[in-house]
Amino acid sequence: MPVTPGARIGPYEVGVLVGAGGMGEVYRARDARLGRDVAVKVLPASFSDDQDRLRRFELEARAASALNHPNILTIHDIGIQEGVPYVVSELLEGATLRERLGGKSLSQRKAVDYAVQMSRGLAAAHDKGIVHRDLKPDNLFVTPDGRVKILDFGLAKLMRTDRQADTERSTETGRTDAGTVLGTAGYMSPEQVRGQATDHRSDLFSLGAVLYEMLSGRRAFKGDTGVQTMNAILTEDPPELATLNPTLSPGLERIVRRCLEKDPAHRFRSAHDLAFALEALSGSETSAASAAAAARPSGRRRAQAALAAFALVAFGGAVFYTGRRTAEPSLPSFQRLTFRRGAVMSARYAADGQTVVYAASWDGDPLLRLFSTRVEGPESTRLDLPDASLLGVSRTGELALALNHPLVPLWQGGTLARVPLAGGTPRAVLDDVREADWSPDGSEFAVVRNVGGRSRLEFPIGKTLFEDVWIWNPRVSPDGNRVAFRHGVSALGMESSVAVVDRTGKKSELSDGWTWSRGLAWAPAGNEVWFTARRAGPMTQELWAVALSGKPRLVMRLPSWTVIQDIAPDGRVLLTHGTFRIAATCLPPGADHERSVSWFEASKVQDLSSNGRMLLFSEEGAGEKGSLYVMNTTDTAAPIRLGEAWFGAALSPNGRWAAVRHAREIVLLPTGAGEPRRLDLSGVTPIANRWFRDGKRCALFGHQPGHGSRTYSLDIEGGRLQPIGPDGGLCLWPSPDGRELLCADAGGADVGGGIMRKWTVYSLERREGRPAPGLEAGEQVLAWATDGAAYIRPGAPERPEIYRVDLQTGRRTLWRRIAFVDPAGLVGLEFVLVAPEAGAYCYTAWWNLFDLYQVKGLE
Repeated sequence: MPVTPGARIGPYEVGVLVGAGGMGEVYRARDARLGRDVAVKVLPASFSDDQDRLRRFELEARAASALNHPNILTIHDIGIQEGVPYVVSELLEGATLRERLGGKSLSQRKAVDYAVQMSRGLAAAHDKGIVHRDLKPDNLFVTPDGRVKILDFGLAKLMRTDRQADTERSTETGRTDAGTVLGTAGYMSPEQVRGQATDHRSDLFSLGAVLYEMLSGRRAFKGDTGVQTMNAILTEDPPELATLNPTLSPGLERIVRRCLEKDPAHRFRSAHDLAFALEALSGSETSAASAAAAARPSGRRRAQAALAAFALVAFGGAVFYTGRRTAEPSLPSFQRLTFRRGAVMSARYAADGQTVVYAASWDGDPLLRLFSTRVEGPESTRLDLPDASLLGVSRTGELALALNHPLVPLWQGGTLARVPLAGGTPRAVLDDVREADWSPDGSEFAVVRNVGGRSRLEFPIGKTLFEDVWIWNPRVSPDGNRVAFRHGVSALGMESSVAVVDRTGKKSELSDGWTWSRGLAWAPAGNEVWFTARRAGPMTQELWAVALSGKPRLVMRLPSWTVIQDIAPDGRVLLTHGTFRIAATCLPPGADHERSVSWFEASKVQDLSSNGRMLLFSEEGAGEKGSLYVMNTTDTAAPIRLGEAWFGAALSPNGRWAAVRHAREIVLLPTGAGEPRRLDLSGVTPIANRWFRDGKRCALFGHQPGHGSRTYSLDIEGGRLQPIGPDGGLCLWPSPDGRELLCADAGGADVGGGIMRKWTVYSLERREGRPAPGLEAGEQVLAWATDGAAYIRPGAPERPEIYRVDLQTGRRTLWRRIAFVDPAGLVGLEFVLVAPEAGAYCYTAWWNLFDLYQVKGLE
């Protein structure tokens, strides 16, 4: 198919040629429909001669287009014109990694940064079952701001049938070695060279080869011919990086060597593990030169070296590293104890110190099960006990369990029960207990209970020592005289403090100002309390120890999500590490399956247009204050950042404005061209808001000192605020014609999620309400649709059903059942948005993918 500037490929107007190679030609093109420039790759004409290849091209290109990740080239469209396939993607500015290298090495910092980004992109693809198979510097693109994009994802496999062993080349601006067999010589894994079956671990080998080249300036495997290069991959190891670059850290060389193992089973288990190791190493391990210059290691340096050892935990067992030609002391070793896909929620050492008991939800199981494992072996045994949450293990061999305790919500409790570890029938002790711990002699419990919308700490049961909005992790001191705990006002622990209280109720605040804190345990001597928390930043976690005097010290800086679970009398520590992800997913209009629309690590849906095509979402992983984005749910284009905001935004009916809540104002952010507008609320603090269908007003629920909380009508043009609805009522759901409001008694309820007690339909003309038939206490209203029905879901976060309720008759029918793409580690839904007329929905869910580790040698 001849392509010239000005020609049209599908709906795209072709511009200049920007690249060419064995896998086709790439042109800059214009998408006039959306007013954006794109890249159009016209694939080789040989495709048109093979109908099976055309069919596989479409299937795999569609799979690749489902990848929505900042480090993967976004696929917008695919098509066939005159029998020749083409792929439309985002247009990138910058250069390939091959061009950036130019035969030279990169700094360690930059090489690790690039490798972390590659690992994240690979992990996102591997999670969806897509393997690249041709990762190399030519297929890696670096934008001017340092963002790495993986190109041709899913296409490398398409370029050849399983029986072919040809020398086709990927699209590139540079030269590719001849002799390619299901990959590119110099970057193929040994199994690719042999023509054996490959999986995601082949990509890890290729990434290791790329990382080696970034650090050394030379290829890991290089021969005079493609055959010699492939023979080197099978039989030789590349030269030691230390001989090529003496300033590189030993930990980084270990990571590269692990990637380049000949046997796939000896490489990293996953790209997630590789990213974890690289993140831990980044900015933490000193170079060999600086290590040699240091005299005696400080406590901080030992913590940083411990982090480097922790990075090597993905190697599959305990790691012991003493440094290279230095006087470093022995560093902590890390041993992985669990190996299934899911979430370990709590874990404790048993009295013998060699048995670990834990509660986990594995492989999509929605229930917590109890398991035990021995620290000397990898096998876990399911205990013959009811499904429950583990709260504690006594020195006398009894378990404290929470029966009927859901994974979420965090605020619900269960029935405290005790049962011997050896088995038996649990004996109920106390209802509505969220957390508990044993006294040292196993005769008493410290418990956290929900009482009147607050948390109450009792020790022993019945004796109140402290109350706050939230209390977590009660742990009784080794001498039995104090209880350590975390407390705060945020259900998620985003702002919390660490404190101790003695049996008389005297509380001492040890340390405050922590964000995203999790886990707590006493040091064996009883002189410190250890906990995991963040000071700032979405990608860091730290293990801290605080003395009873209030003096804190950093034990170890950790990558991503790590939670301390327990400390043994000899100082061994139980940690859970993994991915805690708040992810957004949509079923777009006309689609038959859901697709992920998450951007960074904490994507929360905010509002969905009535046609289901425009989604407003916030991202807590983007900047200190988070960011607000808008995106099209029906294509894979990157979202558009509107401004700073963690939560509290509503989309106008015409899609032009996002109404964002701030301290005592509403800020209107344009979703396209335009300037932000600020609407002063005359002293009212906004809590929640929704637009009327006419786009001229917002229903706003807010609080004003001296007047309490109620609902207002906010005029968008004039900025006038007028009370509407019953006093104190939350009326955030205007009818389609704007004449009525769906209102609820909001007392003590979660107004942000719409979970209420008593529902009424309030007439703005008559200023009176009538019962809302069919709506029950504790349910969440999602929308009031044009057909006169309310769309709701049960209040329990783990329930996936969405119902349609006729507000005239109260008749209820099932509308949708959310189908989770990957249920492993799922702990529940947080927000659900619906566009009933379009048959679309979006939601935010929480995933915990955690494994259990034992750590020796922490101080």
